[in-house]
Amino acid sequence: MNDKLQILQLVRLRGRTTAADVAASTGLSTDSVDSVVRELCDAGLVQDLRGRLKLTGDGRVELTELIAAEREDVDQAQMSAAYHDFSSVNATFKQLVTDWQLVGEDQPNDHTDAAYDAAVISRLEGVHTDFRPLLERLTELAPRLKMYPARFDAALTKIRDGDNSWLARPLIDSYHTAWFELHEDLIGLAGLTRAEEAAAGRAQ
Repeated sequence: MNDKLQILQLVRLRGRTTAADVAASTGLSTDSVDSVVRELCDAGLVQDLRGRLKLTGDGRVELTELIAAEREDVDQAQMSAAYHDFSSVNATFKQLVTDWQLVGEDQPNDHTDAAYDAAVISRLEGVHTDFRPLLERLTELAPRLKMYPARFDAALTKIRDGDNSWLARPLIDSYHTAWFELHEDLIGLAGLTRAEEAAAGRAQ
């Protein structure tokens, strides 16, 4: 597996992030991440801004080339079929997140209705269970995605333990954060763009 690709992609998706967060989300060791980050910084592909990592223009070019090379090793017919299946469950998950954030059409959910929140979390449990076989297919097609099952499991465990912020809060490795980043990975692996997917109503 290409650690350089893993790290560049996560830095791109996060905008600015730390080496510790990269290690936690990729499953790579802290030493491995630190070593690769030093190489990326020396090559001008990543900037270290007081401990916050940011992709450079050259880094974006390098990442695009690495993803294109990775895509050549992925069975595109199977990836296209898997992405089609993902799009269906993605629509379900997007509606679930909307229902978590809003009550009705436009009333923000203040999370004072425990029964309402519990019903949404119950739906998440169903999505999690139903999605697992497809996730396994995806990790077989593209081994770089193998960290996602653990990320989804970890977020759901925190939700089950009573911390509902792990469903959709940004800036932490919440269920929604992992879902968004997986979607971005799949878009790249399928040779698509976010603009195309947004126009088709499959991405925001």
